[in-house]
Amino acid sequence: MSCLSSRIFSILTNIVREVRSMVSQPSTFACALPDHTQLPESDGTFVKNFQEHPQSVLLTDSIRPRLAELHPNGHYAIGQDCGIYWRLTEPPERGAEAPDWFYVPDVVPLPPGQYRRSYVLWQELIPPLIVLEFASGDGIEERDTTPYTGKFWIYERVIRPAYYGIYEVQKAAVEVYELVAGRYRRLPPNLHGHFPIALMGVELGIWQGRYMDVELPWLRWWDADGQLLLCGWEQVERLEQRAELAEQRSAALAQKLRELGVDPDQP
Repeated sequence: MSCLSSRIFSILTNIVREVRSMVSQPSTFACALPDHTQLPESDGTFVKNFQEHPQSVLLTDSIRPRLAELHPNGHYAIGQDCGIYWRLTEPPERGAEAPDWFYVPDVVPLPPGQYRRSYVLWQELIPPLIVLEFASGDGIEERDTTPYTGKFWIYERVIRPAYYGIYEVQKAAVEVYELVAGRYRRLPPNLHGHFPIALMGVELGIWQGRYMDVELPWLRWWDADGQLLLCGWEQVERLEQRAELAEQRSAALAQKLRELGVDPDQP
């Protein structure tokens, strides 16, 4: 069994027990718990800022090749500002958190014949491996430990992703917490200033650069060797640069041969 699968199975029993205990209906109603098709897919709140969408796209685009290595069968899901239902409430959306970005291993990306409206913890039973929140303010909401309502408490005690990251957009700073013995422990950065996400074999950190024609600090992935994981257009750009460099070298070699009296175009 892989390290990733072992971690999932080791916390599965606790998740099932705590999620069931926090459902607001009597236990006899458990057989009628709603699935993602019966729950709201949005609470109607605004996206925090204009950077949030491209930031999520950048994280998703650049991590997909790595996730394809981890999941050759394609069984994983990525959520971007999508609800994770952890408790039955009235109205239903009060029992959900909607992280700005999260990744769940070992689940089908789409239920048969459906699209995912939300991620329902009592139905899927597999927690996200990592949850990321983009804080537009000072991060007080993302660090709130108030039982049953605070984001930090809900992630630590109920949803239980192995890693929880808080990216303060205005400060261009990120904090990463790892779940250890049922409690979050803040991770220190490595020598590169990145945070190792060991269960994914990657690192998370801040990169200053241009993406979607905007020069900003961006939250990005690196591999375990400290190499930046490129998004799609960056990979294309790098291939074009390599092809151009190879063409320049070929032209220089041809010119050198001509100077020596050799026609490079002759077979």
